[in-house]
Amino acid sequence: MRWLTAFLGLAILATAVVAVVMVLPRGESASTAQSTPSTSSQSPPDPSASPSGTPYTDPCGTFDTAVRSPYALTGYWLIPTTDHCTWRRQFTAIHEVGGDTVIRIGWGLQARRTSEDGRVLEKEGSKADPRYASCVEDGVPCVEAAERDLKAANPGNRVSWTFVYRTDEAFGDGLFRCPAYERRIVAGDTVFYRLLAPDDGTDDPSCDNVRNRGRGYHLILVAAAKKDSLTELLDLGDRFGVKVFPALPLAPRDPAQSTRASERGTDTLTTLTRRILQDYGDRFANRTSLGGFYQPFELQLRDMKAEHPTLAVYASQHQIVEQEMPGKPILVSPYLDARKRLPFSATPQEVAKGFEALARTGVGIIAPQDSRGTGKVGLFWPDQRGQRVDERLRSVVGETTNGDAYHGSTRDYYREMAAARTRMVEQGYDVQLWANVEAFEPSSDEPCAARTGTRGRTDKKRLDTAVTQVGRYVSKIVSYMWSDFFTCGSPSLSEEVARDAGRPIPVDAVHRPRDIQDGVEIRGYDIPVGSTVTITWPGQETPEVTKVTGVDLEALPADLPERVRTAWFPFNWNGVPQGTWVRIKVTAPDGRAAAESLHVRVGS
Repeated sequence: MRWLTAFLGLAILATAVVAVVMVLPRGESASTAQSTPSTSSQSPPDPSASPSGTPYTDPCGTFDTAVRSPYALTGYWLIPTTDHCTWRRQFTAIHEVGGDTVIRIGWGLQARRTSEDGRVLEKEGSKADPRYASCVEDGVPCVEAAERDLKAANPGNRVSWTFVYRTDEAFGDGLFRCPAYERRIVAGDTVFYRLLAPDDGTDDPSCDNVRNRGRGYHLILVAAAKKDSLTELLDLGDRFGVKVFPALPLAPRDPAQSTRASERGTDTLTTLTRRILQDYGDRFANRTSLGGFYQPFELQLRDMKAEHPTLAVYASQHQIVEQEMPGKPILVSPYLDARKRLPFSATPQEVAKGFEALARTGVGIIAPQDSRGTGKVGLFWPDQRGQRVDERLRSVVGETTNGDAYHGSTRDYYREMAAARTRMVEQGYDVQLWANVEAFEPSSDEPCAARTGTRGRTDKKRLDTAVTQVGRYVSKIVSYMWSDFFTCGSPSLSEEVARDAGRPIPVDAVHRPRDIQDGVEIRGYDIPVGSTVTITWPGQETPEVTKVTGVDLEALPADLPERVRTAWFPFNWNGVPQGTWVRIKVTAPDGRAAAESLHVRVGS
């Protein structure tokens, strides 16, 4: 996801050795996760629920809240846009394919130098930043005006550092702690908010100390909008039955190591986060569509020490959310890197330790990027470790085998994280495990847009395969990201998903006899009665072919995505040699086969 730094400049950011086999003990689920199902789904509102009983319309068109082609992915990241009709089109299209969650990419807090006359400079410090040039009070730049007012209150006051933050939101008075020295400045289409934070990390409840004590202050200059985008998104969420996760401010980066949050800026970030959350509490406390908050500072999921500065940011913001908006979880989406040749990659076991470290910060939802889109992890089964890597990944890992390229497959990593999640829940941490399936491919030749860099579109078959790999271990599957990866090309990926609705996607298999018949219970999506199941294994003379004869015959565990169902078919396992890998292929009654077969092995 790191191309977003280029796309949104310096402010925006989106975005392991031994294969453990899948064993099918009699009558037990192969799933190890103990997740709580996502609570983000709700029934969509009545599309005709207007006072006149006619469909609701506005300049962007008619609201259509029908779910026509439900898919396994139920949440998507969105890039901010200035076109309000684009929001509508995106929500409509997302909802049509069963999406019930939207996660907003956000912006970062940055420390900036200023010129002698108080103008905010660009990050490089060589010239004035035009974004903040229009922030003027009484004919002088806002930075100079802020210092002037501070010194008028007490000659010992000073602005010791200036931070900037941009957003397309608009805030209420809940953002201000001391209105005498903090204010809103309107300049054309931009609304600036001037905030002050004592540089000792405190946040005074009143203005008294501004007058009584001379000290240094961090000035936070927020460049915002006249119309609040979050209100608009929440309104759309209410109508479509979609949960919205707005982004919290992104932490400043450590200049020496950009993958880490800067310890120096954490206190200022905490102050800004607290102010924004207090304002949200005033305005949005009872909004059903506010699902939680997204912290966009991503990090690699690996074994981490408790004092990791990015973990400190997560913990600080979790504490503020608990204080100001209790019950609203923070969502984070770290990435995986399984490439053996790199010294900083991590094994599945090391990633599990990283998951535990994240859970200890108090974040409520961990949605690891599956990292297949970047080529950092591969989609393969334990019996495919000796096969060549997917052709689309060779630009990342070279001409090699799955086993030589990666410490493990996507399935290996999510299995270990599911086990870690179970351990953390047992210790009292209320944390969910989601999967963030990357909807793109490594591609420098055919990017979706100039801003996507070396990322190009993928296809539904690859998405289905990723769902099969992660689906048994998580409680929800989301995807990075709708814009641009689901909307570029012709047909677009979103159109491909809609046109191919109903194709089977198996995610799990359980050896489960019924009455006197031996058989298998498959868990997955769109596997109705009458589906054909083909079972093959090495050395077999003729494939076994049978039919699904029952669906939803058993209650599902409470750790699977909402749309997962069960399908049962008869099969005698006695004829399968012990230790043999068996492939289970599912074909719908209309003849469409699942993109990926399940690979299972019977335990001895």
